[in-house]
Amino acid sequence: MPVYTIINQDILGDKKMENQEEFVPVLDEKELEEGKMKRISVNGTPVLLIKQKGKIFAIDNRCPHQACSLSSGALDGLMIVCPCHDWRFSLETGEYEEDPAMKLNMFDWKVELGKIWVKLNDEASDS
Repeated sequence: MPVYTIINQDILGDKKMENQEEFVPVLDEKELEEGKMKRISVNGTPVLLIKQKGKIFAIDNRCPHQACSLSSGALDGLMIVCPCHDWRFSLETGEYEEDPAMKLNMFDWKVELGKIWVKLNDEASDS
């Protein structure tokens, strides 16, 4: 599975977006297929984009338990299953099924100009 790395924000040429310094264009929307995951890196942060049941999710690609790569895991409805210990996390809330206090780091995203844009939160920027 290829990893998409965003080097700069000039990929849209003359097209500009409000708050461009906060949101980073990461992928053409049509490249994210239903039921699939795409690993990307935004400013060095591993992000996993998922399209499941017609919704897009942007989560940290590292399990909060032991930092296993979630892109090697499986999708089960609106849950992602960590490949290391079968921990199940909600794509909608980020919560671990057995202990809702343990959560995935989730990112804001938007679709604009046919691209998916991701915004890193302060927590992700510090990692």
